[in-house]
Amino acid sequence: MGYVNLDYAASAPCLRSVLDAVAALLPWYSSVHRGAGFASTVTTELYAAARQEVADFVGARAEDTVVFTRNTTDALNLLAAALPEDTTVVMFASEHHANQLPWRRGRSVVLPVPASADEAIARADGALRGACSRHRLLAVTGASNVTGELWPLPELAAVAHRHGARLAVDAAQLAPHRAIALAGIGADYVALSGHKLYAPFGGGVLVGRGDWLDAARPYLAGGGAVRRVTHDGVEWANGAPRHEAGTPNVVGAVSLAAACRALSEVGMSAVAAHEASLLDRVTRGLCAVPGVERLAMWGPESPRIGVVTFNVRGLHPGAVAAALSAEHGIGVRDGSFCAHPLMTALAGDHAPEASGSAAVPLAVRASFGVGTSAADIDRFLFAIADLVARGPRWRYRLDGGRHVPDPDPRPRPALAGLLAGGAAGAALGPLASQLAPCQASL
Repeated sequence: MGYVNLDYAASAPCLRSVLDAVAALLPWYSSVHRGAGFASTVTTELYAAARQEVADFVGARAEDTVVFTRNTTDALNLLAAALPEDTTVVMFASEHHANQLPWRRGRSVVLPVPASADEAIARADGALRGACSRHRLLAVTGASNVTGELWPLPELAAVAHRHGARLAVDAAQLAPHRAIALAGIGADYVALSGHKLYAPFGGGVLVGRGDWLDAARPYLAGGGAVRRVTHDGVEWANGAPRHEAGTPNVVGAVSLAAACRALSEVGMSAVAAHEASLLDRVTRGLCAVPGVERLAMWGPESPRIGVVTFNVRGLHPGAVAAALSAEHGIGVRDGSFCAHPLMTALAGDHAPEASGSAAVPLAVRASFGVGTSAADIDRFLFAIADLVARGPRWRYRLDGGRHVPDPDPRPRPALAGLLAGGAAGAALGPLASQLAPCQASL
């Protein structure tokens, strides 16, 4: 029984082509910029090529700046630090925490979770019309990390620009599933993560208009971000180097670019079609299981990526996730998905909650992508139906708020000796295939 990964929305598996690109890079790896050695020259050229590849993938304009970051959270914090002082940021309560918390440090307006895409457009229009500051930014997600629902980005961009505002898109969930074109959408900034785009090597990116970035203080102060340093002064660089101080994560940048190229070669329309077929399959299957309640902002028929979030009546989400993993070899996510206000709005009065004084509604999330097959979905649906009909077969206990098997007989891999008591790969026993590394092929 192989392992079925249905947790793509948290971190997608590494594409084989990405792993190959990293393996090819490592013998040449060196520090970028100003190095006289040939390895440094090659690495510097690769870093520049990666920047262009990512720019092409998101449809960046010629004048846009591409700043490599650690992830989407880092990218949005960078943009938040670069906002002009008199900027008002308009956002929705439905956003991931990464697209809420950075903006709260300044002047911000948090709109309630909209009941429809049309309401989102209308509320954004009203909030931007009422903002009296000179600079305004509308910050929205491209696709909800909780429900997978797609946001009306072109319409929101048009609203923002009509009021002299800019649009920043959290594309962490959108980028692995749909084509992005900054100019076509009308977005001014886009942020995304490599680890959600089949390149889990610590890279992310912020792409967008350079004027605010060039006028802002460097995100990090240090080498590489300067033109000249004197005893009592500094002349900062412009463009991407201004915010990329220190030795950059070249491996992360190259792996992100390799993922972008692989997806572009296959075509994002093919990715979307594959995903739509799986989404239809899992949706119809869950509807046939009694007691399964799906979460949605705008109704079950709203367009969405490969994300399905639900609860099973009578079973705690943590228990469902634990049983899927331990008894069926299926990895999903349970919790509040770094979107507490949205979960509170969606869950209703009887949703399971985390324990403690800061109780937050919980659910189970299954998410998928290019490496997911119809057989994976069928196995997941069988497992859910089995759980509903018979309940968990194993015994579980709470450990730090998490449901864990008691006892847990699954051996861990050695992984270079980092896991104490881990078994070598050849000695994993009958669960070896379940625990083996899972990579998506593309």
